[in-house]
Amino acid sequence: MTENPLTHLNERGEARMVDVTGKDVTARSATARCCVGVSDEVAKLLRAGQMPKGDALAVARIAAIQATKRTPDLIPLCHPIAVHGVDVELRVLDGNDGPYVEIVVTVRTADRTGVEMEALTAAAVGGLTVIDMVKGRDRSASIREVILLEKLGGRSGHWTRG
Repeated sequence: MTENPLTHLNERGEARMVDVTGKDVTARSATARCCVGVSDEVAKLLRAGQMPKGDALAVARIAAIQATKRTPDLIPLCHPIAVHGVDVELRVLDGNDGPYVEIVVTVRTADRTGVEMEALTAAAVGGLTVIDMVKGRDRSASIREVILLEKLGGRSGHWTRG
């Protein structure tokens, strides 16, 4: 019998959690970004720390950190791993399509599998939290993207978005 090249499927084509027992524990990290488009008014309020619901960026930072730790509960085949560090940066920026909140999350571990899903989940939940915090002033706030920027460690080594 040949090994199934789709690692999350067993020989019958059923979903399974990949066995990482034989993999080496190595230092790993991943960085992801979410961008949330907001109105000019909301950008101004965020910069001034004057959103009616409170400090939206601080709440989004905490939400992103919490989401990192809950990723295996949300993504069915994601391994529970020891998260050793989470950095969350939020900035209100001006872009060609108008102002936006940029959320950049870096997650670190020393484990048998990577933290890409943790970083992506954290960035997305941070973005959703920004929307929740600003929706009273901007119903059109929307996530523009959620992308992986970089990963380090493990068998595949270093990868960065070109």
